Amino acid sequence: MKHIEVERRERVGIIWLDRPDKGNALSADMWGDLPDAAQELAEDRDIGAIVLTGRGGVFTVGIDLAMLVDLPAEGSPAARNQTTYQEIKSLQQSVSVFSDIDVPTIAAVSGWCVGAGVDLITACDMRVSGKNAVYSVRETRMGLVADVGTLQRLPKIVSPGVVADLVYTGRDVRAPEALDLGLVDRLVDDPLAEAIAIGERIAANPPLAVRGAKRVLREGSSMSTDQALEYVALWNAAFLQSNDLTEALQAFEEGRKPDFTGS
Repeated sequence: MKHIEVERRERVGIIWLDRPDKGNALSADMWGDLPDAAQELAEDRDIGAIVLTGRGGVFTVGIDLAMLVDLPAEGSPAARNQTTYQEIKSLQQSVSVFSDIDVPTIAAVSGWCVGAGVDLITACDMRVSGKNAVYSVRETRMGLVADVGTLQRLPKIVSPGVVADLVYTGRDVRAPEALDLGLVDRLVDDPLAEAIAIGERIAANPPLAVRGAKRVLREGSSMSTDQALEYVALWNAAFLQSNDLTEALQAFEEGRKPDFTGS
């Protein structure tokens, strides 16, 4: 991976956007490597949470504009349109992986977080912002309709009026306002340290319960209450009787710290 770095700190995995000389602009190779990095950590049973962040004091300035210049120019209109459609779907998957994997994901944001950066953070379960962060759904100002996840996920995070404001204007939103609007969950001096601390607290819990909770939350978000209750009942019927539950009960009785195995 040329511009994506994977790091492990105990049971917290960190994915670094590592192209600081370009503001971590997301180049074609980064779009391809992001889902591989996320899947690598998600498949590591020693990892209990994943933090997504950027090098150089910037989260990301968005998609590398060279990718827009290189849109297909040959072939029939139908062939060009099909190629563009396939490329958009691929980019969508590179973002959706952060909501689709069962390991909780936390975005730690410093500096610019625009365009595709908002796509990425809205796909994460939590968003921790530095006080210098600036957010923007910049696609509108570039003559584009955001197509990689912001328009689908942002309405589940902030109110409809806020969505309309941020999307239609494409304006810059500084960190304190982002917190007031509900776009981010925490505003701190050191977002990476805070995100890692949250990840450590998550990773200290039984892995089956944490991953199961994320799955139930994700699947239940598109269900009625009755359907979601049925889903979680079936989930716990399948996974409730785990070694981790036994360990939790025994540790409580013995007054010691539990040792969870994820089984």
